[in-house]
Amino acid sequence: MYAFDFEKPTSLNEAVTALQTEEAMPLGGGQTLIPSLKQRLAAPSKLVSLRGVDEIRGICRDDAGRICIGGGTTHAEVAAGVPEYPALAALAANIGDPAVRNRGTIGGSLANNDPSACYPAAALASGATIVTNTREIAADDYFEGMFMTALEEGEIITEVRFPVPEKAHYEKFEQPASRFALVGVFVAKFADGVRVAVTGASEEGVFRWSEAEAALASDFTPEAVQGLSVPAEGMIGDLHGSPEYRAHLVGVMTRRAVAAAG
Repeated sequence: MYAFDFEKPTSLNEAVTALQTEEAMPLGGGQTLIPSLKQRLAAPSKLVSLRGVDEIRGICRDDAGRICIGGGTTHAEVAAGVPEYPALAALAANIGDPAVRNRGTIGGSLANNDPSACYPAAALASGATIVTNTREIAADDYFEGMFMTALEEGEIITEVRFPVPEKAHYEKFEQPASRFALVGVFVAKFADGVRVAVTGASEEGVFRWSEAEAALASDFTPEAVQGLSVPAEGMIGDLHGSPEYRAHLVGVMTRRAVAAAG
């Protein structure tokens, strides 16, 4: 670690102002940033904690029936606070361990966009809207690659708005030590179609599997995707699994997710 300034604003305006300092970084739950600081992979001049900004915490429903989750809401709060969307609650309940779930936030996870994180799959499959202090961004336009998003410097995720599907399920084949997804698939069926988002598999980060979406739109059964597969090219390969293994898991997790969504 090294010396840096630390601020803990109590309002969104104060946080935005604090982040205007050159090389300032926002601090949500710190589940990624703090280890990065310890390894000297990040070197901010200032950390701006968002934990005291109550206006970006909490869960409600808007007039359109969407579940609106403040960016500073923890995984544990999401797990307990969205009974109307069981697939999303179950996803949050299976992130990391209790310490991670009680510190990590949905906004921090989406801002970091780890290629094996769970929330990006939920946001993309749900067709969620990521709201910041300056604008609204559709999930389809938000994710731009591994650890890359449409967020601009100093922009803060204030809320995530999730449409509630008719049926949904998240199936994760997890790395047992970290509980990150080797491959995770979130399937969501809406009245006008099906969305399938895959995390943990691709070098480009979370992505939609359009071929599976088309098949499931006309027949929402595991058998509809039985003969489909994604190419191994571009899949992550590491000590936990080869690209071919991850490509195979995409199909397996999709079929399991559809079966569980019923």
